[in-house]
Amino acid sequence: MRAVTALVATMLTLHAIPASAAPGPAGQIKVASGAVFIVRGQTVLPAAVGERVFEADKVRTGSDGRLGITLKDDTRFSLGPNSEVHLSRFAYEPSEGRLALALNVVRGLAAYVSGRIARLSPDAVRLETPGAIVGVRGTTVAMSVSPQ
Repeated sequence: MRAVTALVATMLTLHAIPASAAPGPAGQIKVASGAVFIVRGQTVLPAAVGERVFEADKVRTGSDGRLGITLKDDTRFSLGPNSEVHLSRFAYEPSEGRLALALNVVRGLAAYVSGRIARLSPDAVRLETPGAIVGVRGTTVAMSVSPQ
């Protein structure tokens, strides 16, 4: 319960921080504490506030880690301890009709708050877990995923 409370507090904090509209990275880390990492290809990088995340990055937390990320469209997601999420698809170019977001929650505690992609094209957003796929229609979701 304590981890869920911390995750909700992180999400509320992230809600007050606007996302960058600059092209390039999908978003950036807004909150990081404890052991937190970005896996980019075969490279594991320590994560820090301000670090940019890109499509195809994986983010992981250790037993004391917490991480909050804001994407370019104002989507926010947070991870609790011992968690992993793969940003498997991200496209935010509304003027060109390119909108897509797929987050694969591999394990752990994760919270998600919809951004503009979900408002403009709800079918373009997918939250995936090892056992289910969630379609998003503009919402806030908190989940706990156990590894299989």
